[in-house]
Amino acid sequence: MLRKMKAQKGFTLIELLIVIAIIGILAAIAIPMYKTQTIKAKMTEVTNGMSTVASAVSAFYQEQDATYPNCPSKADVQNSLGVATLALGRLATLVVDGTTGAITATIAAGLDGTVTGSSLVLTPTPSGDSSIRWDWSSTDMPQAYIPRR
Repeated sequence: MLRKMKAQKGFTLIELLIVIAIIGILAAIAIPMYKTQTIKAKMTEVTNGMSTVASAVSAFYQEQDATYPNCPSKADVQNSLGVATLALGRLATLVVDGTTGAITATIAAGLDGTVTGSSLVLTPTPSGDSSIRWDWSSTDMPQAYIPRR
């Protein structure tokens, strides 16, 4: 009488090692990308707050015959331009230069060590039709976190 061999159930050691290696490779790629996207999402709050200030500066520029407001602090921005300080919660400092109109902000602690303490500058360029184009720049922030437009 011949016995039938039973089919084995389960995975071999090699199959398990291959699956673990694939998961490790995917994790090595996904974790840094996740961290970068998390920082970008938090930086959106910063750029939205600065864009609100830029709109207020543009309105001031239009109403005051091509002069910029001079606001050396967040409190001055609130008092002179009417921008709520809650919109600027991720910023440690905020300065609006009265001669150039440039808005300079320093990122507050708690965002991420990569960008904390870095400064972000929003520079106005008036055009002939009395509109203003704003350009983002920074000297100490990684390029990946500076808005493009």
